[in-house]
Amino acid sequence: MSYERPKFRHPNTEINDLGYARQDYEGALSTLCAGCGHDSISGAIVRACHELSIEPYRLAKLSGIGCSSKAPTYFLGNSHGFNSVHGRMPSVVTGAAMANRDLIYLGVSGDGDTASIGMGQFVHAARRNLNMVYIVMNNGCYGLTKGQDSATADEGSRSKKGDPSPFESIDLCALSLQVGATFVARSFSGDRDQLVPLIKAAISHRGFALIDVVSPCVTFNNNADSTKSYDFTREHLKSTGTMDFVPMREEITARYAPGSSHEVTLHDGSVIHLYKMGKGIDPLNRVSALNALEECKQEGRILTGLLYMDPDSKELHEAIGTVKRPLNQLTERELCPGNSVLQNINASLR
Repeated sequence: MSYERPKFRHPNTEINDLGYARQDYEGALSTLCAGCGHDSISGAIVRACHELSIEPYRLAKLSGIGCSSKAPTYFLGNSHGFNSVHGRMPSVVTGAAMANRDLIYLGVSGDGDTASIGMGQFVHAARRNLNMVYIVMNNGCYGLTKGQDSATADEGSRSKKGDPSPFESIDLCALSLQVGATFVARSFSGDRDQLVPLIKAAISHRGFALIDVVSPCVTFNNNADSTKSYDFTREHLKSTGTMDFVPMREEITARYAPGSSHEVTLHDGSVIHLYKMGKGIDPLNRVSALNALEECKQEGRILTGLLYMDPDSKELHEAIGTVKRPLNQLTERELCPGNSVLQNINASLR
């Protein structure tokens, strides 16, 4: 059995503006369980980066520990990568972003890595508005350690073992909204048409962009009584509306009826078109998003799509006033300007 990807490329393979095919954004062959939702998310990331024509060297992918944190091996094989320790990925991204602000940072995590051991790391990255995309591959269980309930398992949901979860779940989207994230979305690994535009928009957003993706664990949490199973998710999805992402370089066309959409322009000139938004949902209003999440929770439904974004977001570098040039490009003299400058700084703080 071969574990190498074939080198052959179809002569009609779609090429992006940089001359890259989609295969150039792939990674190693996946060793996750057949049918795992995480592989679908990896495929969506590959497609989004290819269609955005991102140079692989401009992107850094980082992860923690868990099935989800194995996933970066399976996409963007020519990009920078770092697999950190359990729950500490946000700190590693923070350090990397402080040193080199020119890279695109894509963090991949799981519900255990984020909502349990990494909770403190996660909320501070969100409230500081760290300029990164944070994708949670959320299956409601610990797949690497035989399927125990995670902190995002819904109360009453049953895993393969059969015991109902006795605790209230942590809603990562609601939590992100409360602590100050400036882009919050939820999707389903089985809905590529929704997920790919969300990833594109998150990459283009300036600030902390969370995408919480329901990603069923086919081995331990895909049974009939699980609220993170394929069948349950498909039957209980409710979307905020259809979304298109239009990069700055493409012609912007109107394909919607007047009064039925929101159009949001990002800082780089890209445009998000939101069609037929649900009643009472305003994606530019944080309170509206929180209310919509709670209403769907009471109805037993899973709200997906773009929930909230701040198009005027100020990311961490802007908030703390760092220099425009990446720190890793500064010389020793600039980084250590001498005692007189230090004395002036200390005097200004007295």
